[in-house]
Amino acid sequence: MNGKSVLGMLFANIHEEALDTLTAMRTMGSVPFCSRFRLIDFPLSNLVESGVTKIGVVTNSNFRSLMDHIGTGKPWDLSRKSDGLFLLPPFSAGSANMWGNRIDAIYGNINFLHQSHQTYVLMADCNNVMNINYSSLFDAHEKSGADITIVGVKGKMPKNIGSVLCFDKVEADGRIMEMSLDRDSDEEVFYSCNIMIMKKYLLETLIQTAHSKNEISYQRNIIMSNIKNLKIHAYDATNCFVGTIDSIQSYYKISMSLLEKENRKKLFSSPISTKERDDMPTLYGPESATKNSLVADGCIIDGQVENCIIFKGVKVEKGAVVKNSILMQDTVIGENAKVNCVIADKNVSIKSSAELSGANTFPVCLAKNTRV
Repeated sequence: MNGKSVLGMLFANIHEEALDTLTAMRTMGSVPFCSRFRLIDFPLSNLVESGVTKIGVVTNSNFRSLMDHIGTGKPWDLSRKSDGLFLLPPFSAGSANMWGNRIDAIYGNINFLHQSHQTYVLMADCNNVMNINYSSLFDAHEKSGADITIVGVKGKMPKNIGSVLCFDKVEADGRIMEMSLDRDSDEEVFYSCNIMIMKKYLLETLIQTAHSKNEISYQRNIIMSNIKNLKIHAYDATNCFVGTIDSIQSYYKISMSLLEKENRKKLFSSPISTKERDDMPTLYGPESATKNSLVADGCIIDGQVENCIIFKGVKVEKGAVVKNSILMQDTVIGENAKVNCVIADKNVSIKSSAELSGANTFPVCLAKNTRV
């Protein structure tokens, strides 16, 4: 299967409740990650690197920062005369009500699906940080003769987001025979990443049928209810770097895991593109000390930084000590301040001599423009 025969659909607003502090003024897809990226960069880049040339980004609200970030799609080579990148805000022929579930979101963009010339459609959320070659998925889907193929990983079930499918029984050929929804288990399970591929006409048919019956659960009413009628297969992506963000704690844990070289190498094994923001190199003062940290351009570091992820334009003033923290764009840490296990959103200011500390299992999260 050629990537050009696949239409990509990304859901930018799904699971926002998991990161309520960081998504108060932005979509899940535009949450900053790993010193220079946004979460949407990963599914976008995965699709483009697999040959997909038409991608729709389905959004609901608070998408100004998302629009600013993706623009015309030029960083992903999607600024083109045919196909390219499409932002899909809420649309209704009657009123401008925002969608409340995945079925409504897809139904609201049914014309986008219908008018696209691609044969297949691949749908993905933005809360999975992963680098996956979809070309292998395309080939596996075509070879198996499956109606729907769902990407899954083996690990602990995400507990803070709803409607997560668990594959309870999978045949040797990959066909899913039994599945459950939101299974309560502390053991390792085979669960869905909410990435799936199927023929476009099949998705249109399933969505129109579900919408006509006022059904609201995509996983329960479309996937689970058709497990006997359709060939639904699982594609195991456990060998890839996969981080499922379902809470502030998991966002912090996944982010900090990238301070390990092997994890960075695995996640960035193929290109991940993003919007370029040119700036001067970071300036390190004579009394500064930086250890095991990812630091973006345009920063001024005059204090001590250890085990941190630092975004563009951050200032750490003299005498300040910052450890095990994530500081987003234009954050300022005042003189002699002590910061540990903190996530600071954009434009946060922590005054001189202030002390702020969380824990590895429960970091302090400061909203955008906070003054401490």
